[in-house]
Amino acid sequence: MLVDAHCHLTGSYAEGVEAEGLLARARAEGVEGFIAVGTDLDDSRAVLALTRAMPGVQASLGVHPHEARAWSSEVETELEGLVADPSVRFVGETGLDFHYDLSPRAEQEAAFRAQIRMARRAGKPLMIHTRAAPAETLRVLREEGASAGIIHCFSEDMDFARGALDLGFHLSFSGILTFKKAEAIREVAAWAPLDRILVETDAPFLAPVPYRGRPNEPGFVRFTAQALAELRGMDPRRLAEATTTNLEALCGWAP
Repeated sequence: MLVDAHCHLTGSYAEGVEAEGLLARARAEGVEGFIAVGTDLDDSRAVLALTRAMPGVQASLGVHPHEARAWSSEVETELEGLVADPSVRFVGETGLDFHYDLSPRAEQEAAFRAQIRMARRAGKPLMIHTRAAPAETLRVLREEGASAGIIHCFSEDMDFARGALDLGFHLSFSGILTFKKAEAIREVAAWAPLDRILVETDAPFLAPVPYRGRPNEPGFVRFTAQALAELRGMDPRRLAEATTTNLEALCGWAP
């Protein structure tokens, strides 16, 4: 059994997605659990509604760094109320994205810090997005005392991996693992402790080989899991068991 530790099934990041069909196809591929991710307040409401309608779906709710310009005390108050729901297993997707800079960096950091504190109050782990900001992401996590969560769609190097693991975070590998130029990521994936790794799609983005270039689906997580098992010299069934157990240990839930 596999779990997709990070996918987008609602909101602007998943326009045109028909969640029921996607999840049915995923289950046919042996994927039984899904962490659906909210990227802003409206999307977080939609994700929470989805958890009530779709068995096997649990939530991660937050404000993505791209949307950080919309952060406010009102957004924080409402999001905190949503995060309290038992089906919400993570706070985020939050973090820093200095590649696109769709929100000013100072506003990204402010929203990031606020969500780290929210996660601490809620007693829930974080779902971290980081791109082109490795040192800054680790600095904020350290300064805020963050100690549990997922570095989602891991795409950094060994130094960052060590820093994140030292803080207590898990590393979640996506379809990037199967791309030809992802040698540094494969090095980390082969090396990382077995009890600290997860697999995800980040659907509808980053479809793995052999579906690269197509919209990604949660069912495609099996190709990432297969690649990860091969890198580690493991039986794919053992890899699936380990990643599902890791998610349960991290957030208290497995399908």
